[in-house]
Amino acid sequence: MTSQVQKNMSTEDHEITDPVYVEQTRSLNPAQRQAVETTEGPLLVLAGAGTGKTRVLTTRLAAILLSRKAWPSQVLAVTFTNKAAHEMRERVAHLIGGPAEGLWLGTFHSICVRILRRHAELLGLQSSFTILDTDDQLRLIKQIIKAEEIDEKKFAPRVLASCISRWKDRALPPAKVTTPASDLEKIALHVYRFYQDRLKVLNAVDFGDLILLCLKLFTDHSDVLAQYTTQFQYILVDEYQDTNVAQYLWLRLLAQGTGNICCVGDDDQSIYGWRGAEVGNILRFEKDFPGATIIRLEQNYRSNAHILGAASSLIAQNAGRFGKTLWTDADGGEKVHVQGVWDGEEEARLIGDKVEDLQRKGQSLNQMAILVRAGFQTREFEERFLTLGIPYRVIGGLRFYERLEIRDALAYMRIVVQPNDSLAFERIMNTPKRGIGTSTLQTLHQYARYEEVSLPEATLRLMETDELRGKAKTALQGLFYDIGRWRQQMTVLPPGDLARIILDESGYTGMWQADRSPEAPGRLENLKEFVNALEEFESLPAFLDHVSLVMENITNTSAEMVSIMTLHSAKGLEFNTVFLTGWEEGLFPHQRALGETGEAGLEEERRLAYVGLTRARERAIITFAANRRIHNQWQSSVPSRFIEELPLDHTNHFTIGGRTQSFLRAPTPKLPTPPSRPSGEKKFHVKQRVFHLKFGYGCIVGIEGDKLEINFDHTGRKMVMKSFVESAE
Repeated sequence: MTSQVQKNMSTEDHEITDPVYVEQTRSLNPAQRQAVETTEGPLLVLAGAGTGKTRVLTTRLAAILLSRKAWPSQVLAVTFTNKAAHEMRERVAHLIGGPAEGLWLGTFHSICVRILRRHAELLGLQSSFTILDTDDQLRLIKQIIKAEEIDEKKFAPRVLASCISRWKDRALPPAKVTTPASDLEKIALHVYRFYQDRLKVLNAVDFGDLILLCLKLFTDHSDVLAQYTTQFQYILVDEYQDTNVAQYLWLRLLAQGTGNICCVGDDDQSIYGWRGAEVGNILRFEKDFPGATIIRLEQNYRSNAHILGAASSLIAQNAGRFGKTLWTDADGGEKVHVQGVWDGEEEARLIGDKVEDLQRKGQSLNQMAILVRAGFQTREFEERFLTLGIPYRVIGGLRFYERLEIRDALAYMRIVVQPNDSLAFERIMNTPKRGIGTSTLQTLHQYARYEEVSLPEATLRLMETDELRGKAKTALQGLFYDIGRWRQQMTVLPPGDLARIILDESGYTGMWQADRSPEAPGRLENLKEFVNALEEFESLPAFLDHVSLVMENITNTSAEMVSIMTLHSAKGLEFNTVFLTGWEEGLFPHQRALGETGEAGLEEERRLAYVGLTRARERAIITFAANRRIHNQWQSSVPSRFIEELPLDHTNHFTIGGRTQSFLRAPTPKLPTPPSRPSGEKKFHVKQRVFHLKFGYGCIVGIEGDKLEINFDHTGRKMVMKSFVESAE
């Protein structure tokens, strides 16, 4: 601990004269100052985006130490990430003149580890217990599945692990799990019981156990809980809106002592419900802590007034929130720009041109970001940037062609084009599983090295002998038969059709369709986008050459790059210019979120839109497409309802021709009309024969405002906008 704090520590409050601290607090606004100085009793700081949340939290912690209200060991400060904990520790050290030794500052998991190491014996563990990572957890679950003779294909280990983790996040040990409704949950609970028993034998825990076991320690041993409630005179919690049930219960137990708990968060930025976060935790703070003080931080230091006005109007549509309105002292600034385009390809061209224009005007590429709702959207932007020579990075995920499922798909394409591609062959020979084990692979490698031939050639030769036998030989014969057939089809089928056939007939698509893990739907979306990409090329070899150049360019980018990421990955970041793409119904808000959780899902999607908007300092550009290719099918898109909720006085709206147009106050938002199409009111009637550029000919079966329900000859029923339909009579 610093000499400043050590010398002045006493049982009475002390006037803070530290010059660094005094200078820091001088520039606090009234709400920030109140949050720093309200140290006694429960306090909820509703910190809007860009309102100086971290500054308030660290200044408050420093104030507690410098005023001698508590020793460092009597303060508990909890964050969600190691990065946030490190930043807070550095800032506090700067304010108090050196490191605060003994301070309990860290993530939920790191604090729980610290407690469990001290009291492991009370839980039947040794203090040297091992913390399993995800791979170890899956390996252990696979062992249990095998021992219990459970069908691994029907009940995937990764899916069972996900079920167990969800129960632990909700503070449910096996004994407290209610009667499962589905076969999956019944099997998961059965495995859960054996899994926990096995962990105890191994003297091991997983990450979910760290908080769950801490809860058990506190509830079963009141003397241990009393030790910590007495020790921690002040509790500070960052990002409280992201807590799950187990974390929430853990904090409530520890706050039973002095009641001096300060939670900082923003109910409007709760976007992680899909991984267990409960926005209700922050909304019921006053009920959980009677007499709590609530302070709203609403003065924003990041975005211009138009961006804040648009974001505030949007989030005001949510019912489940405390309510606050962001504002700024800064005048002027650009309005939020809403741009409609014909399709995803044009969206990528538009944004690529805008990035180049901004770069010519002196804006750094590092200060530009493209935010997408779904991972598959990144492909078109990556392709466009590579064409233009614009360096980019994908944050929070791999580049499109680096993803596991895309590398697997590429390996299938490579082995069809190049029969002796050993690396591609090794990658796909047992993906999906065909019963080709390690010993078979070793035999193939040994022969290939000895004869100095490729792995596929070695395999073909050994299949003519008794070196290979049984299931492995049969599987390899079938694989080579398929590869030969696909190679013949390569000369007659378009690349996209061939890729679809290869992925389906190989069983690779089916493998991911059968996978119930949270990642599987995204991988399937990426595979469909992969097929879309192939359809832009004349041949499979031409596509593979293109990908090779793409991967080569990845390693030769400069330090300054445009950032591409999902909206979830953007939380906590900020950029001068933000492109918010794909604002269409079904994509954003995402249909899966609406279907699974209804109104709660819609409100979380709206919070996600709010987070995206408030990442922008100077410029926010929203785009939506009239048509988008999703799941390898063209879909006529309707603008997101979130666009309709943006106020006209803070937004500009444009068609693809660049003309200003209001989409938002008509009964149904109207999509931009391509310049080549005639203008004027179009009259349609049921049973009328019509033509759509993407979907072809069809017959109108229903009319709803500006939308037509059409039964197309080749693609079935679709809802489209009138402006993109022509009479065929």
